Amino acid sequence: MNVERIPVLSDNYIFLLHDSNPDSEQEARSMPFAAVVDPAEADPVLQRLEQLGAELVAIFNTHHHGDHVGGNPQLLQQFPNALVYGGVEDRGRIPGQKVFLQEGDTVQFGTRRGNVIFVPGHTRAHIAYYFPPEMGHLGELFCGDTLFAGGCGRLFEGTPQQMVESLSKLRALPDATRVWCAHEYTLKNLQFALTVDSTNPDLQERWQQVKAKRDRHQPTIPSTIGIEKLTNPFLRWDMPELQASVNHSDPVRAFARLRGMKDQF
Repeated sequence: MNVERIPVLSDNYIFLLHDSNPDSEQEARSMPFAAVVDPAEADPVLQRLEQLGAELVAIFNTHHHGDHVGGNPQLLQQFPNALVYGGVEDRGRIPGQKVFLQEGDTVQFGTRRGNVIFVPGHTRAHIAYYFPPEMGHLGELFCGDTLFAGGCGRLFEGTPQQMVESLSKLRALPDATRVWCAHEYTLKNLQFALTVDSTNPDLQERWQQVKAKRDRHQPTIPSTIGIEKLTNPFLRWDMPELQASVNHSDPVRAFARLRGMKDQF
């Protein structure tokens, strides 16, 4: 499964999936197939599909916000048979949704089977798609606005307790898992992280690497779960140094204070 970033809007990423090793079902088709994750806009996706000569068969939405589903209607005009996936609690909020997913469900793309993880917090219905590693390929996590490189999403419809539980699920994935989050927020996220975890040498090193990349206008996505565990304060709410920074030893309250501080940063 190949994953391509398509940058859109001011800082969004759309992810286009296409299979480089077609199976017998795909070989029987008139063209290769592709899927898209959180299409904010349709035109860049349509242009890339035309270049690949690929048919869009699936739209995987993580949540209902317009900068994640805005391209659905136009994509469905061009590919009316494409299935639109989203969380069961987003019923009526995702354009064209036909498949309503919950924790423990699976989705299929080519030879890869993905697990659905329910991760409320940013919204009440947010889900993530995790494709475990297999046949020498890395695990892939499409987490929308729940986990960012160096940060996490704002709490629009959920609670700190929900977000801690959601991030705990993602933190438990294998360290090598690639994290495909939907925004290029890494530089500012790490600027904040340094204010609450300034003595962390892994964070200091990552800051220098990310700054150099952004100075060259290079993307910082994907990250990995291992990197996030070492440097992302929103996966480190139970670390003594982070709890000392926010003056609270309760993990959920420490997380809530971190999130409140970031909201004002």
